[in-house]
Amino acid sequence: MQFLKTWILTRLETHTTPCIVLYLMQQYVHINLQIVQMDAPRLDRLTALLEGLSPKVTLTSKPDGFSLHIIQTGKVELSSESISDPQLEALSLLVCPAAYSFQNIIEADQQCFMSFDVIFDGPMGPSFLTELSQPISISMKDADPSLVQVMTLITNEMLAIRCGQPLFINRAGDILLISLMRHLTSRPQQTSGLFLALSDPRIARSLVAMHTKPAHPWTLEILANLAGMSRTSFANYFKDVMQVSPGKYLENLRLAIARQLVQTGIGLKQIAARTGYASPSTLSRALGRSV
Repeated sequence: MQFLKTWILTRLETHTTPCIVLYLMQQYVHINLQIVQMDAPRLDRLTALLEGLSPKVTLTSKPDGFSLHIIQTGKVELSSESISDPQLEALSLLVCPAAYSFQNIIEADQQCFMSFDVIFDGPMGPSFLTELSQPISISMKDADPSLVQVMTLITNEMLAIRCGQPLFINRAGDILLISLMRHLTSRPQQTSGLFLALSDPRIARSLVAMHTKPAHPWTLEILANLAGMSRTSFANYFKDVMQVSPGKYLENLRLAIARQLVQTGIGLKQIAARTGYASPSTLSRALGRSV
């Protein structure tokens, strides 16, 4: 790369044909841009969100509350030591909100192969559950590849009794939830909301920033710059997708964190510092308005 740069500068000094030099300069810039893109970190849409959710996933025979269910359709026998493609296509993942019973959702030719209870202990849990307030059924033929892999892994594990299986399945349940979130991010189910926003790199960058550092003094201008948009375009588009303004979303996020910290007995002064409020009195008033 340094050789190419030196050669271009030499040609300029010796009056080489301008069009040739221009072409080489364009190639130099293009290669540099490719290198920058290769070195640029991939946007992680989910890690900060998962930390804010603090999920606990456990295998259960009696689902209670928000739950995930591996559903088998038809009479395909899952009897071999390794699941086949036809067997995999007979499986689906049912996301069941607390207000629903999976028995009332599945069809007559379907049966539940396995169930997981999911509890969200983090401050972002309530808003996340609002996003998933309706049942979602995901067929493996339409699923994100990572979700297919995890479903295959879990199903293969359950085809035979193996040492350490309960612990393995509970850990696999955590991975199943993450894979579900990847699927919902890559294939949003709704025309608005969190997962649609995370599927758009522009809005996702601003959301990840707020999720990662909720106490940071974010301004509309800074968030718009992260999205690569003008302030007006960003504010309008964010509200169209999230059904709330960027400022209100940040305020709701901070208040959710503050409410959970209050329950731990931490003083308002420390909570205000952790959540981006100027003073304990400012935080107290904000908490009072949100009741």
